[in-house]
Amino acid sequence: MSARQNRPAVLFPGQGSQEKGMGRALAEASAEAAELWAMAEKASGLPLREIYWEGDEAAMADTRALQPAMTAVTLGLWFAARQRLGDIVGFAGHSLGEYAALAASGMLEAAKALELTSLRGRLMAEAPGGNGAMAAILKLSLGDIEDVVRQAALATGKVLLVANYNSPGQFVISGDKAAIEAAAALVKERKGRAVALPVSNAFHSPLMAEPAAELVKALDKAGLRAPTVAPVYFNVTGALETDADKALALMRRQMTSQVRWIDTMANLQAAGARTFVELGPKGVLAKLATANLKDTCPDCAAVGVADAAAVAALEA
Repeated sequence: MSARQNRPAVLFPGQGSQEKGMGRALAEASAEAAELWAMAEKASGLPLREIYWEGDEAAMADTRALQPAMTAVTLGLWFAARQRLGDIVGFAGHSLGEYAALAASGMLEAAKALELTSLRGRLMAEAPGGNGAMAAILKLSLGDIEDVVRQAALATGKVLLVANYNSPGQFVISGDKAAIEAAAALVKERKGRAVALPVSNAFHSPLMAEPAAELVKALDKAGLRAPTVAPVYFNVTGALETDADKALALMRRQMTSQVRWIDTMANLQAAGARTFVELGPKGVLAKLATANLKDTCPDCAAVGVADAAAVAALEA
């Protein structure tokens, strides 16, 4: 489906969507995309093109490299696709992807987005992570999951919350390892399944307060402004915000707050989006868009745009 057939929402993925070779063909064909990689390497101090075009899985999973590299890839796709997308309803980025959404909207300079994601990746990688963990919860309703979280937090006296509301069938909990383990036992009792995630800390929880405080200092100096292309729908609320000061307040909370992706998709649909275009590898958010909207918007379409060929196909 052409992205022009309906007003699109543009989505940017986060960690977990990386793959070997990502962004290479576009960077070799586009000076603008190549410059994004160069800026990301300068900001991070890492040989990102070597890591993602020639490296192994372990190197590509290092969040210090992953966050600026993914931002370079997704913004490169945005610059290549923006003239083909027409009148955009809004932007949204999942966790890390929110920084690319800010840059695409005009709320943040691309260079600043790369600097911030380089810092964010380093802070998250270096944060004390001995007691933090995350788990995906499957085969349970949200009500059951929230009840499990309450019980496990009360029983252990530790931090635990639903961190990612990704779709009606996909939720992630985050918190202290003892609370995660207690929750996993309760999930099993209810015939659900808890899958430990390969992360180094309890992301999107209060346990990230220390690295978040350092990132906030940089965010406060980044120069957020009102959007010039279309509004951003923010993780913390799932709703749009166009006031720069209020947007900054939301971004200051992002690392320690929940990702309300279900609300984000619903609000983009309510605003008129009928095509959801994900700019990035693997198509994770395109699949989540389908999962979120299959019952409420049967005429909606989700499109994954991972490379230059897919950008060209937007007008097919």
